[in-house]
Amino acid sequence: MRFLLRLIIDAAAFWVAAWLVPGIYIGPETVNPDTQNFATVATFLFVGLVFGVVNAILGGLVKFLSMPLTCLTLGLFTFVINAFLFWVTSVISSIFPVDFIIDSFFWDAILGALIVTIISAILNSILVKRGDRSS
Repeated sequence: MRFLLRLIIDAAAFWVAAWLVPGIYIGPETVNPDTQNFATVATFLFVGLVFGVVNAILGGLVKFLSMPLTCLTLGLFTFVINAFLFWVTSVISSIFPVDFIIDSFFWDAILGALIVTIISAILNSILVKRGDRSS
């Protein structure tokens, strides 16, 4: 159940990023007018799933390998790492019949990754229970 909730949170965060950043487009490649809403929701859920898998597999490794550079820049290189993972999600999603387009890596990917990180952190802190803290 927690996995499904995190998937929905990631999909909502990607929706906000696509809504706020004009250089990010997420949507199904071909849309039948009868199933347009379902296809759009399924697309956001799929991109959220791909982003979760990319973060789980590649995120830890990239963050570990870039730790010296992250320390040297006082943590600012984390924005570049998150944008890179965001871009990798776009590349992997393009293999499937899903449009996840980022116009430019530098501004659109960094801003989109920042928005997804903030929205996911806020929604996770509100909706996902961390366990019983009373003990």
